Amino acid sequence: MKIFLETIGCRLNQAEIELMSRQFRAAGHEVVASAAEADMAVVNTCAVTTQAAADSRGKIRNIARAGAEEIVATGCWTSIQPKEAAALPNVLRVVGNDKKDSLVADVLGLPQETFDLEPLERVPIPGLHRRTRAFIKAQDGCNNHCTFCVTTIARGESRSRPLAEIIADVNSALAGDSKEIVLTGVHLGSWGQDFSEARHLRNLIEALLRETDVRRLRLSSLEPWDLDEDFFSLWHDPRLMPHLHLPLQSGCDSTLKRMARKISTASFRELVHAARSVLPEVAITTDIIAGFPGESDDEFSETLDFVREMKFSGGHVFSYSPRPATGAARMKGQIKPEVRKRRNRILQEAVAESAKNYRENFIGQTLPVLWEAMTEYEAGGWRMEGWTGNYLRVSALAPAPRWNEVDDVLLQNIDGEKMRGSLVAAKILT
Repeated sequence: MKIFLETIGCRLNQAEIELMSRQFRAAGHEVVASAAEADMAVVNTCAVTTQAAADSRGKIRNIARAGAEEIVATGCWTSIQPKEAAALPNVLRVVGNDKKDSLVADVLGLPQETFDLEPLERVPIPGLHRRTRAFIKAQDGCNNHCTFCVTTIARGESRSRPLAEIIADVNSALAGDSKEIVLTGVHLGSWGQDFSEARHLRNLIEALLRETDVRRLRLSSLEPWDLDEDFFSLWHDPRLMPHLHLPLQSGCDSTLKRMARKISTASFRELVHAARSVLPEVAITTDIIAGFPGESDDEFSETLDFVREMKFSGGHVFSYSPRPATGAARMKGQIKPEVRKRRNRILQEAVAESAKNYRENFIGQTLPVLWEAMTEYEAGGWRMEGWTGNYLRVSALAPAPRWNEVDDVLLQNIDGEKMRGSLVAAKILT
């Protein structure tokens, strides 16, 4: 059977479809690059914003139109609105997040133990989700109750995967020639806290660096309150990529309180300064919500000033989106859509400016780049795109395709949100 896999949303969703891909292949099925080729499609949906939910519905409809006769819908949106998912064209099965880990076994009518016998080598998913980086799920669910977030409702309480399972997944990815591992989770920083003998994310990172041959290890989003100054000492190992994604959500303390965030602007500032004292060139990216209920003009100005002060290397700005069954959706003082949109634009401009300033610091430097995409052939070579360790997107010409290779690149100038550079010739030949 030919299987098409589609995902919307976070890196955790990407990690989950990578595992599904390995399992389908282990059972003798082929993972294909387009829905038009497929007998069955699996869509891992998202519900973090109203737009993400709409995108999830749109993806399912498009896949049905492309010809996939059997669609399995799973993920956060289907967990919240299973009846609506089941009513979409060609959706023959809806699998909630609580059953997602056994989705492949259940769909194929196989015992889950089928996939526990030996490590499954990672092969990149064909099509748009083909990644050189391997996304490894370390944790799921969340015990926080941020008033804007539907993910806790969709994914349930925090659950950590055992260390041995994570190491096995990392080794299978390395066996498949992955050059970079990305650890993911809904609340990654809570890893190990639910064990009978509590552990810390620091213990997981140390074990992966000690017990595997990982060349580049990257962490996905980390809640600021899970970290302390000692955490940054881990970066003395150069295999840990110098990039931190620390969701801020608001730069105003009164708004943070309404959000039920366990952070203040003072503690966030202190954490960022601690990270930069150890890693002066670290990339710090963030998430910000524009137009949260009750956000006054003065509170928005506080957020804008704080975002500028933090000098983020990049980030995502979301207009507040009321989500079902969340506390914020019931709050008074809902901001008009046109005001949310205007504040979003202003914040995006501020983040873009600080990101540009960050990139400018690296003009003239030579950094290793992991190539993830080959866009087109130009006179002089193949146009490659990839990522530095500190998460700069780089474009350069190579004399031959270099997908999934790491090359030293001299960064020469800025081209929009990317940097352009030239490969160091001596490295290309090795």
